[in-house]
Order: sequence, then structure tokens, then C-alpha cells
Amino acid sequence: MSNVEVEFYWRPGCGFCAALERPLSKSGFNVRAINIWEDPAAAARVREVANGNETVPTVIVGSKAMVNPSFAEVEAAVKAASAG
Repeated sequence: MSNVEVEFYWRPGCGFCAALERPLSKSGFNVRAINIWEDPAAAARVREVANGNETVPTVIVGSKAMVNPSFAEVEAAVKAASAG
């Protein structure tokens, strides 16, 4: 659908992450899932955009960072990034 990368930051045991992962995995989007417990740089990136917290899911599409977004918010960001 789009070659815009969706950076999906998550951690094991996170119910909100699992809930967002389901529609993302079916979306056809170019999703890169990053486990913040296995990647210290990813955890730092999440803290950077989430006011110092390791709040997941955090999704970054282009220059737009979203903390605990709905799938509709992610979809809108992908469409906006694809258009721009």
C-alpha cells in the first residue's frame, strides 16, 4: 500500500501493544516492530517523544510521533506521509 515506514515500539506483555499490532499486521503498511526491552536505543527514542517515559505503544511515521495511538491515527499519519 505504502512504502512509508511505520516504526512500532512495543514491549512484551503490553495489552495496548497487542491490540494495536493486530490491525497493523493486517494493514499492508511497512511496519518495523521494535521491542524496547531488547533495544536500549529504541527505549531512548520512546522516552524522547513520550516526555521521558517508556510509554508503549509508541508509533513514529516520518516526523510524526504518537504515544498510544489508535489504528485510525496511525492510518491517517501514513496517508499524510504518503501524500507529502
